[in-house]
Amino acid sequence: MANIRPSSDLRNHYNEISEFCNKYNEPVYITKNGKGDLVVISNAEYERLTSYTELQRKLDMALDSMDKGDYYPVDEVFEELEREFNFEEV
Repeated sequence: MANIRPSSDLRNHYNEISEFCNKYNEPVYITKNGKGDLVVISNAEYERLTSYTELQRKLDMALDSMDKGDYYPVDEVFEELEREFNFEEV
């Protein structure tokens, strides 16, 4: 169930809101004058969400490149990685 709080709770109950967000990784919805205004999430949850968004953006770019024919065969990619990082054959 959504945790909805008035904006005054940010000032009066900050520690409680922070503890909830960090413990449950759930957002707290903040209202102002009875209407939705903000969403508060923990720093860890924010990092997780932005990392996921960044990964999705990079995957989309890679798929667009593939659709345009702008890619290298996998064996060439691994050969380049081996050269760049001095991997030895096993």
